[in-house]
Formats: sequence, C-alpha cells, structure tokens
Amino acid sequence: MNAILLVITILLGIAMIIAALMAIHRERSLPIAILSAGLVSLLASVQFLVLAAPDVAMTEAAIGSGLTTFLFFFVLGKVRRRKHD
Repeated sequence: MNAILLVITILLGIAMIIAALMAIHRERSLPIAILSAGLVSLLASVQFLVLAAPDVAMTEAAIGSGLTTFLFFFVLGKVRRRKHD
C-alpha cells in the first residue's frame, strides 16, 4: 500500500471513530446523533473508495448515509409530532 493511501486510511479511521463517539454521546441532541451516524457511513464509503471497492462505496453512500439518515429524520419527525398530540 502506498504511504499516502495509508495516511488517508488512518485519517479516515480516526475521523470515523470521532464521528461515532459524537453519535453515541448522550448529552447531545438527537438530530446531531443522527447526522453523526450519517457521517460515519459517508466516511466509510470514502474509505471503501480508497480501498478500491467502488461498488461497495456507492451502496454505502446511497443506503448507509443517504437513505438511513433520511429515514431516521422522518421517524423522528413522526415521533415528535405524535408526542405533541
């Protein structure tokens, strides 16, 4: 593995760990946790792209960071609306 790719891989791994810790931190708000989880998926898709797996990267970007984040925000809106009724 090239030295530059190794550095990029390590930096992406560190960024994923930081975003994951932000997602599980209990004192933060729920929308920030959802966005942090989406960021972990987005960084994972970039990691797959660096590791020469573009098909897995596209799937992770579409499903992991796109659809799942949208679904979480949709359900959060439904739950909050039902809570106020």
